Amino acid sequence: MLVFEFKVYGKSVQLTAIDDAIRTAQFVRNSCIRLWMDVKNTGKNDLQKYCAVLAANFPFANELNSMARQASAERAWSSISRFYDNCKKNIPGLKGYPQFQKDCRSVEYKTSGWRLADNRKSITFTDKKGIGRLKLKGTRDLHFYQINQIKRVRLVKRADGYYCQFCIDVNRQENITPSGNTIGLDVGLKEYYTDSNGVMIENPKFLREGEKVLKRSQRRVSRKVKGSKNRGKARQILGKRHLKISRQRKDHAVKLARCVVQSNDLIAYEDLRIKNLVKNHCLAKSINGVKTRYAQNLARRKVL
Repeated sequence: MLVFEFKVYGKSVQLTAIDDAIRTAQFVRNSCIRLWMDVKNTGKNDLQKYCAVLAANFPFANELNSMARQASAERAWSSISRFYDNCKKNIPGLKGYPQFQKDCRSVEYKTSGWRLADNRKSITFTDKKGIGRLKLKGTRDLHFYQINQIKRVRLVKRADGYYCQFCIDVNRQENITPSGNTIGLDVGLKEYYTDSNGVMIENPKFLREGEKVLKRSQRRVSRKVKGSKNRGKARQILGKRHLKISRQRKDHAVKLARCVVQSNDLIAYEDLRIKNLVKNHCLAKSINGVKTRYAQNLARRKVL
């Protein structure tokens, strides 16, 4: 499964409609969680049927595409099934009891409710929310894939605008000549990682470097009156700076992980329990900045 992301552009009325669709998706998900809490032995099919009940009782829920409502119910069931799995595995500590979502930032459509233009440069949402036609801007080319390969379309709201993600069902294979190299990695805090050959990669410390700017932006938010437009503008600036640091950290980790995977046949690294490591409040910020990102990207590439 590939996920391609494009930035979308539209009129202010269309962006407001996207916000309305996101709030409706949040309402459906939280309603499904409430049903599971109140009614014993509620299953996945019961949540799917409950979407039709919500559409019949609430006009704003009926405006959202039926498959988008089902996708929200699937999100609710995902949190429920994860809670069940943690209980069966007897994971120590909190089991992740499903919680109500307070700040939803995306709405997901399946195979209906949207229509992609022939030139693949715009997308039109056909449900009753009134989103309409949105322009797509990105570096990916959707002409290589058929429409029936697009299984999900997701609208995401971020600090710097709105994005559209396409989940494409395709088998991706890379033919790499075996190098015969074996390497071991030790992820650290002072160095980003050190391999068995003695090569050390310096830790860029994006969060530490941007912390001064973040604190200044946070102080500006605190000085503004709650509910005012100036506070909203200050929060948006703060969100953009957090987003920039997040993208820097992710880009650095992904590129390093890909380089290591392509140049070695076998990679060994320690299986760290990040959840336990971050309990040390003195090192939690540094640990989250290094170990989680790199280990996750190696794991996604199915490295031993």
